[in-house]
Amino acid sequence: MIESIQIAGEASYANTPEILHRLSKINFFYGANGSGKTTISRVVANASSFASCSVNWKGGTALKTMVYNRDFVHENFSTATGPKGIFTLGKNDIDTLAKIATAKAEHDAFLTKIEKLKTSLSGEDGLGGKKGELAAAEDQFKEKCWLAYTKHKQKLINAFDGFRNSKDSFRDKVLRELTSNSASLLALQDLEEKASTVFGPTPTIEPTLATIQAKQLIDYESDPILSKRVIGKGDVDIAAMIKKLGNSDWVREGRSFYDVNESACPFCQQSVAASFTHSLNEYFDETFTTDTATIAKLISNYSTEAERLQLAVSQVIAAQSKFLDTENLKREKELLDSKITINIQKLASKKKEPSQIIELESVGNVASTILTAIDQTNVAIADHNKTVANLAQEKRALTAQVWKYLLEVDLKADLAAYSTKTAALTAAINGMNSNIDSATADMKAKAFEIRTLEKDSTSTQPTVDGINLLLSSFGFRGFSLAPAGTGNFYKLIRADGTDAKETLSEGERTFVTFLYFYHLLKGSNSESEITTNRVVVFDDPVSSLDSDILFLVGSLIKDLFEEVRTGVGHIKQIFVLTHNVYFHKEVTFNPKRSGNTAMKSEETFWVVRKLNLSSKLEHHESNPIKTSYELLWSEVRRPDRSNLTIQNTLRRILENYFKILGGVDLNDLNAKFDGQEKLICKSLISWVNDGSHFSHDDLYVSISDSMIEPYLNVFREIFKKSDHMAHYKMMMGDAYIEVPASTPQPAAI
Repeated sequence: MIESIQIAGEASYANTPEILHRLSKINFFYGANGSGKTTISRVVANASSFASCSVNWKGGTALKTMVYNRDFVHENFSTATGPKGIFTLGKNDIDTLAKIATAKAEHDAFLTKIEKLKTSLSGEDGLGGKKGELAAAEDQFKEKCWLAYTKHKQKLINAFDGFRNSKDSFRDKVLRELTSNSASLLALQDLEEKASTVFGPTPTIEPTLATIQAKQLIDYESDPILSKRVIGKGDVDIAAMIKKLGNSDWVREGRSFYDVNESACPFCQQSVAASFTHSLNEYFDETFTTDTATIAKLISNYSTEAERLQLAVSQVIAAQSKFLDTENLKREKELLDSKITINIQKLASKKKEPSQIIELESVGNVASTILTAIDQTNVAIADHNKTVANLAQEKRALTAQVWKYLLEVDLKADLAAYSTKTAALTAAINGMNSNIDSATADMKAKAFEIRTLEKDSTSTQPTVDGINLLLSSFGFRGFSLAPAGTGNFYKLIRADGTDAKETLSEGERTFVTFLYFYHLLKGSNSESEITTNRVVVFDDPVSSLDSDILFLVGSLIKDLFEEVRTGVGHIKQIFVLTHNVYFHKEVTFNPKRSGNTAMKSEETFWVVRKLNLSSKLEHHESNPIKTSYELLWSEVRRPDRSNLTIQNTLRRILENYFKILGGVDLNDLNAKFDGQEKLICKSLISWVNDGSHFSHDDLYVSISDSMIEPYLNVFREIFKKSDHMAHYKMMMGDAYIEVPASTPQPAAI
């Protein structure tokens, strides 16, 4: 049986879960079309297809689900082959039927045993049983451990470092110490005296500083390319001219303008001989190109290595070691940064004018000074940590002795009781799990035996006879159900044998579909699983049906209720979802029920509402649907009234009470209002008058929150001014609020 259902993030349901809880054997749902009922039936049919939804089964044992909704109709009556045959047990083979009944009883006994074991294991809500007792024992022992900590935390708190912020971790530490602590047991006074010294203000282990590497950067300072004049070939025609100018860099820079100007002199605009171009290209030969590339590469490498060195020094400064002269190191870092900046500028100049010879500022001295400071700091840190290490050993020894005291003095009796109780509970839990596994294996074996027996005593003909008898009994004589020519399928035929499927009316199709599903509940689409336990869902089974057939459908479903209540048959739980008020009243009628209150041992009532475009599930202690008139008043009483429907709700009440029941001419009342209230009254009354001459389809006009109260006030005043206030008070019930005579009515909007 399903105990609860959680729905979220599907169709019209918001991401915040809506929960159906404390479900019983029979569960009634009322809701308008589009409110979210079919989503419930689909989740029950196949919860695994809805990632954010879940179905919780009693004892964790899922039963077969059989769901009548529009998906079922489409799957079974929208195919070319027609509905599948329904296998039911024949009545002739008495011996086989007896064997099936015996095996089914044994199968159900195993199922009951499993459910009882799971209940004993985890309780009805999954939080009790032996597992709950074990959790309670662990919590109780946890509190005992925490009490011991509280007792000693003032003087021995450092011994509990790492376990002071969680009761669970403190308890787990106690249990670990029980198996591993071999420290000596000291008196409490001795422990407290040692703690005052060992656990006093003490230094901590300091991390060593990362050293730096500056060799690569220093090596770049002596790169041969820095002292080389990078110029073109000397044996070219134009070499003498360039030498005379004394600036090959100027010529190299101007060459780019010459190339852009299509080999014409960029100064005089005169054409230049091709030999000049050749000489120019030959002057700046491959060696020149290679050397300039070497300069560019050196600049890139130097910048990268300098940046790495600067970052390493910055990280040392950021470590804020108390053994480091940070201010002095910052000054050295500034000197290093300035040298690197100057060198990068010189390298850029070398790139621009390769013929220059440059000499970089050496960072060797400052790098050596920084490295020496780091090394000296690390020596001091190592000495410090060596001292701390011995103290840490003393702390570890004292910590172990404190935990030993807790084990042997404060918690000795509690540990013994806890060990005894948890050992017994663990053994019981393991035994139950073993029995569940064994019973599950026996139940599966019985299920296989039942399937084998069912195959020898099944037939699809009884379903044909049963459905045709009901069709004939209720005047549906124009068509009947018959076995199809091939395979285990049915077809709908006319009296002359022609196919009737496409010519059925909506009501005929609905009724025959329901009868098919009703008979499927007694059998199976296969030769096995005929007697499996099942959960059944009826989602709006009376759409398009006449009133007499509606009551027949309700009667057939109520027969199934009796099977569920008495435990006879294979249906263990039923859900009925409908938007039809009359069907809901019919199917929920139970003469055994005291008044309108739900029989909690066997039924629940729910309303599915769509509020602000989101579906909501509301549990009711009694049947929430009385009459359509009462339902309208229930909407008025709600504090979370819908802006979209409140006007129509008020108008329908006025239509039902004054025009049909009260015999009051509402036009006379309109004269008793003034201002905005008169306009509101007129808007309500005009709809009623219109409804007396035309079919009154609902007119939906959403109003703002500020408009709801004026409408409700005028609605109340209509009853008051017509001397029908007693009826208003009766229908409002607990939601009625007395308004003092002196209280002024709200101002017009």
